[in-house]
Amino acid sequence: MNVKDLKRQSQTDWTKLDAMSDGEISTSDIQPLEESYFAEAKVRLPHGKVSVVLSLDEETNDWYQSQGTDSRELMSVAIRIYAEAHKEIRR
Repeated sequence: MNVKDLKRQSQTDWTKLDAMSDGEISTSDIQPLEESYFAEAKVRLPHGKVSVVLSLDEETNDWYQSQGTDSRELMSVAIRIYAEAHKEIRR
């Protein structure tokens, strides 16, 4: 995932999906996972949270607050995605 992916609007019709039962959702296009996937998979458990004071520009803060959900949680997820994407670059 990269910054371009984060800016792209979802093409999912969430209202239609929410109205469907699990049985109505087709998973036929999902490839089965190979055993090699599980051999290389790593367990990722969430860590505890720390409190951080962060200054944002007003436009960014307004956007997060306009999302209709917990803006701090959205910011935390965005920062986590960015950090994960850049961990290997910094080593």
